[in-house]
Amino acid sequence: MITPALVLSAFLFVIGAFGVLVRRNAIIMFLCIELMLNAVNLTFVALSRVVGIEGQLFVFFVMTVAAAEAAVGLAIMISIFRHYETVNVDNFNLLKW
Repeated sequence: MITPALVLSAFLFVIGAFGVLVRRNAIIMFLCIELMLNAVNLTFVALSRVVGIEGQLFVFFVMTVAAAEAAVGLAIMISIFRHYETVNVDNFNLLKW
């Protein structure tokens, strides 16, 4: 019975995607991306009961990527905050020419 887990995963992913699209605070966007990664992990674990252990192996890879993203992302956000004194993504334009 994996349907409730998949419904919860889809709900969490939609909340995360909505948060990334609507919010302009970099920290909130970062947390929404983490929520989306956790929704994918829940899907992998739920489907591993059907297709095999490979889904749980993918969870470890996603967790590794999420940990690296958290370390690098927070370092970038701290650097941006020190330079611009805000984390609102509308107020800084680092990648524009």
